Amino acid sequence: MTAATPRARRSDATRAAILRAARERFAADGYDRATIRAIAADARIDPSMVMRYYGSKEGLFAAAAEFDLRLPDLTDVPPGQLGEVLARHFVRRWEGDETMAALLRAASTNPGAAEKMRGIFADQLVAAVAAAGTDPADTAQRAGLVAAQVLGLAFTRYIVRLPPMVEMSPDEVVAWVSPTLQRYLTGRPGR
Repeated sequence: MTAATPRARRSDATRAAILRAARERFAADGYDRATIRAIAADARIDPSMVMRYYGSKEGLFAAAAEFDLRLPDLTDVPPGQLGEVLARHFVRRWEGDETMAALLRAASTNPGAAEKMRGIFADQLVAAVAAAGTDPADTAQRAGLVAAQVLGLAFTRYIVRLPPMVEMSPDEVVAWVSPTLQRYLTGRPGR
């Protein structure tokens, strides 16, 4: 056993304690109300240790949070309804879950959060788009276009809170966004 081994074990145990405390605190208080001090207290460590390992609240959130887009199975959705089904799902998901907005905020400034966001969309959205029966040669591009549309919508409606976007009802948002998602999923470039 080397001298570094006990330190590495303590470091791993500290990181695990911080992540456990952060998951519980973010779940109980939400992103905005959870504090580094409260998380550190729950983990029974000094707040400076949280900052040392994770750099910021955003970095800690990105490391601690598990995100499931809970995408619908598109396998049996009629091809002409794919855009509406996805638009409605995403609007419902963003309306009801502040953790998605917190991840989007964090991803704009924190490399770890950005990587988590890329992973979520690569792993979950590409699989859903593939299940919709898209050509495997362009599934990733189609999923990327859907992601760009949905993330842009989320940014303007839930982060920046652009008044025209916030003033629309969820049904209005779905009505506007569905045709665009439909084109991304089933259309051809330039058409």
